[in-house]
Amino acid sequence: MSLLYRYQSLLYKLFLCLATVAVIVYLLPRGGSFQYEIQAGKPWQYETLLAPYDFPIQKTADELKEEKAQLAASIPRYFSVAEQVSAEVTRQYESYVAALPIDASLSGVFVNCRTMIEQLYSIGIVASTQRPWIGESIALVQGTRQSSVALESLYLVDDARDLISVELNSLGEKLSDGSKQYLLALIEPNVFYDDALTQKFRDEATANIVPVRGLVTKGTRIIAQGEVVEGDKLQMLYSLQLEYASQTWTQSNTVWIIIGYSLLVFTPVLLLFVFLWRTRPLVFENNKRITFLCVNVLLFAAMTKLVVDIHPLYVYAVPICMLPLLLRTFFDTRVALFALMSTLFLIAFLVPNSFEFIYLQMMAGILASLTVNDLYRRAKLFISVGLIVGLYVISFLSFTLIHDGNLRQLSYDVLLLFVVNGLGILFVQPLIYIFEKIFGLVSDASLLELSDTNSKLLRELADKAPGTFQHSLQVANIAEAAANAVGANALLTRVGALYHDIGKMQNPVFFSENQSSYNPHDELAPDVSAKIIIDHVLKGISQARKANLPDRLIDFIRTHHGTTTVLYFLQQAQQNNPQVDVQDFQYPGPKPFSKETAIVMMSDGVEAASKSLKEPTAEKIISFVDKIVQRLMDEKQFLEANITLREIEIVKKVLSEKLISSYHLRVAYPE
Repeated sequence: MSLLYRYQSLLYKLFLCLATVAVIVYLLPRGGSFQYEIQAGKPWQYETLLAPYDFPIQKTADELKEEKAQLAASIPRYFSVAEQVSAEVTRQYESYVAALPIDASLSGVFVNCRTMIEQLYSIGIVASTQRPWIGESIALVQGTRQSSVALESLYLVDDARDLISVELNSLGEKLSDGSKQYLLALIEPNVFYDDALTQKFRDEATANIVPVRGLVTKGTRIIAQGEVVEGDKLQMLYSLQLEYASQTWTQSNTVWIIIGYSLLVFTPVLLLFVFLWRTRPLVFENNKRITFLCVNVLLFAAMTKLVVDIHPLYVYAVPICMLPLLLRTFFDTRVALFALMSTLFLIAFLVPNSFEFIYLQMMAGILASLTVNDLYRRAKLFISVGLIVGLYVISFLSFTLIHDGNLRQLSYDVLLLFVVNGLGILFVQPLIYIFEKIFGLVSDASLLELSDTNSKLLRELADKAPGTFQHSLQVANIAEAAANAVGANALLTRVGALYHDIGKMQNPVFFSENQSSYNPHDELAPDVSAKIIIDHVLKGISQARKANLPDRLIDFIRTHHGTTTVLYFLQQAQQNNPQVDVQDFQYPGPKPFSKETAIVMMSDGVEAASKSLKEPTAEKIISFVDKIVQRLMDEKQFLEANITLREIEIVKKVLSEKLISSYHLRVAYPE
């Protein structure tokens, strides 16, 4: 159990790697990988292809659609006869006529009308809405009998009413207009279009369509090298691809195909992990960051798979360049580009024309990584998106010229998809915010917000410990200048410096920058004073966590004193007891583990100690800075930070210049 606990972080990374591979393999197409890439309308780039076995030629989607339409058109519309309509209309007619006060001499007219109604219904009456179908032959279903008749042989309801109206008009004024209208309104259709029955017979007919239109025998030439992939050649290639997939992806081969896919997918994923292990150990050791990387790889692979399943052409609208922008926000350019390259190799299994796709996305991804350094500046994001879309368009035009020798067949739909792609990239900022909250990361936009000295925590620091607040501002200024000089993250360095001493808010009077004349340490033992001073680190971490500060800023609080000692109180204690335990006067650490935290440690030490300088001169300040930094180096505080000796010398020079300018001094030059 102890062994499991010891290697839990490594086991988690192994699980993460395997889970990533498993998800990618699951997204891959269910079929053997066809060894040729079919590019419709382009010259065949491979050797002459002969049929490796007999296979049927599949009909195209347009051919099947046309054949279904023709077959459906050959099936007549089905109409059903509602026999109860005739009986009900006759009953209502006789009932109404019997109640009319008319002469017996006129009863013959009503008898003729009834006979006419019966004759009309025996032939059939249809609604006037069927008028557009006049001229078609229909199938008339009456009970169990079916007959084929012309639709115009039936009466439209309006025509039937006109015939009866002529007969009723012979009664003249002896029949009121109201009675006449009532009798005519009784006439209703008894033949109705049966859509369900019609569709049933048409579906049965089209279901028997054969999806193939020929057979290619083994050894038949399908296409020669240099021939244009179009017409029958294109359809034979698609048919061969389908046949290859059906023959390859069988129950006996499934396991081996999955193993092959898994090995191919495992390679780029493993190389991504190895790259982080060898070149970015801090990222590799942080499970949150490495999980964030894998989630992004899977997110863009799944997005591509979804779009390709909808329509392969839409793959050009997938904003792949959002990936390097996201990673560039939280990591450096090398991590962003390596992750992009690994992701594109995985996506290549999912997309058509994989070479063109990888070329377009790789070039655009490199451009995105190089053009956007500070993503929180909206103008730069818009400029970068414009450049990316421009690169897409130029590259696509170039491929079209290579394949066709002209731009007459240029696909404007693809150009529109590139614009959609660019609009999608603009949503990277809200996505950054979401990932910040999920994975506890911090972007430059968040750092910019935290650098506001009117924020709640910094205002509280200014109110409770004004001296510490001023000290933090000075440290932030000189640390930012030093970070710029050595190419570190200047914004992160500045914000880290602003918050590094927030732990002093709880006991501000015990720190010299907040004291006026009274020093409470005069009444305390050296070890007690040292503990109060040391505790400001732990209290600062606690304060930062309550304020939900990102871990990257808490790192500055933890490391700005490293494992150094509170030298003043240690020397006091040693005067009374030479055998005093040095660990009681030592900060808990850890030591700085990044270039930025090392710069803040040097800046903090130099700025705080510079207040003790009496009658400072430029030479004294240069010597003083060198002494402070050398002591930190002697105590091996920078061994875990990725900062070089040359960079330390540059930082020392910047610190000296900043202190000299703050004292308004000039270096004395020899006469």
